[in-house]
Order: sequence, then C-alpha cells, then structure tokens
Amino acid sequence: MIDGFVGGGAGAVEEAVRAAVEAEVMPRFRRLASHEVVEKRGPHDLVTDADRLAEKHLTASLTALLPGSVVVGEESVHADPAVYDALRGEAPVWIVDPVDGTREFVRGDDGFCTLVALAHHGELLASWTYAPVADEMAVAVRGEGARLNGAPLHAGSPEPGAPLRIAMSHPDFSSPEEKRLLLGLATDGVETRPCGSAGLEYLRVARGELDATAFSWEYAWDHAAGLLLVTEAGGCQVTVAGTPFRVAGGNTLPFTAARDEATARRVRSLLA
Repeated sequence: MIDGFVGGGAGAVEEAVRAAVEAEVMPRFRRLASHEVVEKRGPHDLVTDADRLAEKHLTASLTALLPGSVVVGEESVHADPAVYDALRGEAPVWIVDPVDGTREFVRGDDGFCTLVALAHHGELLASWTYAPVADEMAVAVRGEGARLNGAPLHAGSPEPGAPLRIAMSHPDFSSPEEKRLLLGLATDGVETRPCGSAGLEYLRVARGELDATAFSWEYAWDHAAGLLLVTEAGGCQVTVAGTPFRVAGGNTLPFTAARDEATARRVRSLLA
C-alpha cells in the first residue's frame, strides 16, 4: 500500500504542503505580532503561530492522504517528546517541520521553508522541500531522483582545486566534543559559514551551489527531507563514525551531506 502511494501520491502531498503554507504561513510573513512569537528553550529557539497552525494543518491533510500514518512534527514533539518514538514504530511516518528557519521567518527574511518527509521502518521514501517566497518546490522519491519545480536536480561535484564550501552548525551551540570536531573544518582549502535553514542548505547542496553541510544535531524534522533530496540528486551522507545517518536517532555526531562521495569522505576525515 505504501509503495503504491509513494509512486502516485507525490503530487497530492505537494498540494497539501502548498495549501498549508498558503493558509497559515504566508499570511503571517512580515506581519507577526509580538504575542505570536514565543521562546521555547531560549532566544535561539523560537516558535510562532505560523509553526503551530501549519503543523496542525499538515497533520490533518497528510494523515488523510495516507490512512494509518502518523506525524512526527517539531511542535508536537516539543509538546510531547514521546511522539518521537513513532519513528521506530510500525506505522508510516510523516516527518514535518512547518517552518524551517523560524528565526529568519521572524526577522522577515526569506530564508525559510517547509519540510515534509515520509518514512517507514526508518527508511526515507519521499520528501518535499518548499521555499514559498521563491516558489521553489523540491521533491525527492527514493530510487526515482530529485526534482526542483519539475526539473531534475544533479548535485555534481566540486570544482577541482576550488575551496570546499561548507555550511555548518555553530560550534558554540554544540557539545564540547562536537565543537572540537567541527573546528577540524578550519583548515586550508575549506570555506565555512554558519548554516541557516537546514532544509535550504540541503537544497543548495542538491543543486550544486554548496559543497557540503556539517551538522551536530539530529532532529529528524530538520534533516529527513534534505538528506533524501541530496542522495537522490547524486550526493552522499555519512556520520563522523563512518555510518549512514539514521533518521530515528542514535547517531554519532557531527555528520555531513555532500555533493558526491569523495567530498563526503573528505569532510568526514576533517571532522574525525
């Protein structure tokens, strides 16, 4: 049942994502009142009415599209951490980040997106990355490649001899050990910058505008959609331990997603 849905339901999911964003996110873009923005765990971890209402909208529409499925969303897990356990359960799981890049959204910047991925038994099956201001929709289906607004996406490889461009977690927001490993990227031939919206950084890797990412947190809603997008565009992902990233958690961090296998190996060697 689920394989048949993945093969034919991608368009319906795209419509559901666009509808949720049109109804709950864009009407609040650059129009947020102060009471519509709340700190969850501090000033760098914000939630808005757009996040909560878009996730509610997507939860209803996505589970209706695939009966028996469940949703693991950033805001539902914040309310009840036990929701995350569904990633290790038997039901198909929609992994949802209603507004990825909430800080940018709150500032009125256009660097945010909505992320949806479908997983089953820990395996990513399909993903949708929607950047509404640019009206860019990237869709990946396992084994069928990745597309951006209908055109095939190919990550390609970095230009030989050019500095490696990496978007990375801010070391100060990482554990001491992860910070030590991330600082291994501070070397000749590598240009790093702090990451913005994780979903948009993955999209930049998939379209060849960025060579790699290096992240030190593993929340599935930030990474699931982008990891499938990069791999279906021909890229590669690996943790510092040399194992693939597991969407259900328990990864050795940091990890990287890169335009090709050679770049992923190089980033891992610098992290290790």
